[in-house]
Order: sequence, then C-alpha cells, then structure tokens
Amino acid sequence: MASPSGKNSIALVFLAAAMVVSCSTTQNSQTTPSDSSLTSAPGSNSAEPVLTPLTAATLAAPIPVTATDGEVHLAYELFLTNTLAQPLTLRSIEPVSNGVPLQSSISDGLLPWIRVFGATRPTETLGPGQSALAWIDVTVPSSSEVPEVVAHRISVAVATPNPPLLPAEMTEIVARTTVSTQSAVVIDPPLNGENWLNGNGCCGLTAHRGAVSPLNGQLFAPERFAIDYVQLTSEGKMFNGDRTSVNSYPYYGSDVFSVAEGKIVSMVNDLPEQTPGADPVGLTLDQFGGNHVVQDLGNGRYAFYAHLQRGSIPLEVGDNLTAGQSLGKLGNSGNTDAPHLHFHIMDGPDPLASNGLPFEIRSFDLTNRIMNQDNLDSVTDSGAAAQFATGVDTGRRSNQMPLTLDVMTYDVVEQGS
Repeated sequence: MASPSGKNSIALVFLAAAMVVSCSTTQNSQTTPSDSSLTSAPGSNSAEPVLTPLTAATLAAPIPVTATDGEVHLAYELFLTNTLAQPLTLRSIEPVSNGVPLQSSISDGLLPWIRVFGATRPTETLGPGQSALAWIDVTVPSSSEVPEVVAHRISVAVATPNPPLLPAEMTEIVARTTVSTQSAVVIDPPLNGENWLNGNGCCGLTAHRGAVSPLNGQLFAPERFAIDYVQLTSEGKMFNGDRTSVNSYPYYGSDVFSVAEGKIVSMVNDLPEQTPGADPVGLTLDQFGGNHVVQDLGNGRYAFYAHLQRGSIPLEVGDNLTAGQSLGKLGNSGNTDAPHLHFHIMDGPDPLASNGLPFEIRSFDLTNRIMNQDNLDSVTDSGAAAQFATGVDTGRRSNQMPLTLDVMTYDVVEQGS
C-alpha cells in the first residue's frame, strides 16, 4: 500500500544463507550443466556436481497473465545469495527455457532490477554473505508459447579467484522453476467511469513490485500485481487547488465495487483520513491498508480493497457480495499520501502475509497511457496535466491485466440496476 506515484517502498534487512562447495576442473571460467541436464531426478548422478557460489531460488512459481501490451507476462522474484567470503559481481541474468533465452525485463541490463537487502540503491555486486532480490518479468507473445520450465543462466565474477575451484568468471544455470498451470482470475472492474489511471502496478519495478516484506519468518510479495487507482480530470489532472485537501481530488468518494461474488472475511471501517501530500507516520502493520475489505473469491484467492473512506462500508464480516455491488467509498486512510483505491488479489486472507496473484479484467476500454514515470510524478506531486504516450493501441479490451501508466474507462453493471 504505497503512494499512487509509486515512490514509497519497503526497505528490508535480511541474513544470508550457507554454502555447499564442490569440485571443478576448469581453470579460467566455468559453466554449470545445461538447463536440460537439471531435469535429473534427486540423487541422480547424470549431472556432475559443480560449484555455484551464487545460489538462487524463486519466491513463488510464476503464473502467466495477459496484459494490455498483448504479451503474456511471467512476473516473479529471484532470491540471490553470495555464499563466498568475498564480493561477487553479477554480469548477467538470463531466463532460459530448454537452453533458449527468453525475453525479459532484465535482458537489457541488470540495473535497476537488483537490490541487496537493506540497500536503497540497485547494485550488481553482492558483498560477502549478502542476499538480494532480482525482479524478473518474462514476456512471450501468446499463451501457447508459455514455457513449462524457466531456468536462469547467471554469469558472475569474483574479486579473488582461486582456480580450479573458483575461477575469475563463471556461468551458472540455477533456479530451475516449473511455471504454474494456474490461470489468472478474471474479474469485473472495481471502479466505474472514465480516466482511471493505474499509477502503481505491474510489471516494472514500482513500489508495489518492490514491496517484498519479511513477515512471520518468511518473505511475502502481496503487491506483486497490485494497482493504485486515481482518476484524471478531462484536463488530465489529478487534483485542482490545495493539494493537502481531500476535496481537491474530484474522484474522492467514488463508489468502489465488488469485482466478483464472495464473502467478506475481514474489514476495517473506523480509521481516520490522512492529509494528502504528507507521508503518514506512526502506523502499525495492520493499519497500512487503512479502512478496507478483504473478500474471499474462492479457490484460494482473496480480493483486497484498501484506503476506503472512514465509515463508508455499509457491510459486515460474513456478508456475501455480488459482482458490481458497492462496498465502500474511495478514500485516503492508512499508508497513503493521496486519495486512491489500492486493489490486489492475493493467495491468503492477510493483506501483507500473502503473495500477490495476477488478475485479468473482463472488459474495459484502454483509452490512453501516461508518457513516463517522471510525468506521473509531476501529475501527483505538483498537479501538472498528464502527457500521454503516442502510438498506444487504444480500444476495447477483454481479459487483460492493466499495466502501470495505463488509463482506462470502466463500465460497472451495478447490482440492482
């Protein structure tokens, strides 16, 4: 739950893991077995053990989702650990399937996609025993081209080589991950009307994607696919007049609608509104979502509607919602610096101790796209008018996930209408 400008994120401090050392006969460089050799069963001798000083694992199996760029996205995170007692520099990370490179966010360079735990800036170097996260977004043209397995060809360099065990440069193929066969859930939109902007979503390294939190002894990425919705005026502005007044935001108080059928499993309705333009202080973890509703959609999926207006939820825990039912008003409660709706789907009922799941909106119009993040920042911070990208394929969309900076028109069929 971050600012709709996407500039707030959660800093992490974490400890590193252990190291298992094996032998190699290569003196100057080393490559671990190919992707296909990693299919050997546990305990098999078909793949010779090799030293991999950088260990890697995915936080969760990627789930394919079709987005408004027409591509199918696999958005996930790699947990990396330098097991050496010296610095290790990453040269490249290349997702592969059966040895064939896949197009990904990290294909054109590692920065800004890697962060060492506790650091505020991206880096390609991990110190002794340090761990980091790499945010990956693999894209393929169609669902028929989604790979069954994704592995990661990672090239590294060490400061003080010790051949033959530790050459100066090595290439590992690690973190072989089976892609989930789960489908993205298809939902109705949570808002109604024109010019709804996705100010903080998938699949770049926004504050939502970067919000990986250590809770209850493990890492969670609940906001992996979350959206912060704000509405632009016909002039392309988010607010008019005093930025610090909620009444300057014309969409403040808009109805928020249920995206599907399902029971309310938790809610908060009594937290105060925050002052726009200022970062909240003194919040406990359970107050980050502000006034909110958690809805059980079934099949292990939960919808989270956050930052609602105080006292605007006319419902109780246990009530069954229908798609298109009004459940509250868009507000500015909790961890927020401007009125917006934070919405995401997750794999558990806790908005923080859960993992984000992809979703596709059944039907909507893609009407525009903000030019870039700098322009979005000027819209949210100074009240400037939005500048829009050229060449955007606008029009009616079905069963697609909005991407960051998308501007959309939603048509909600309200219950009883």
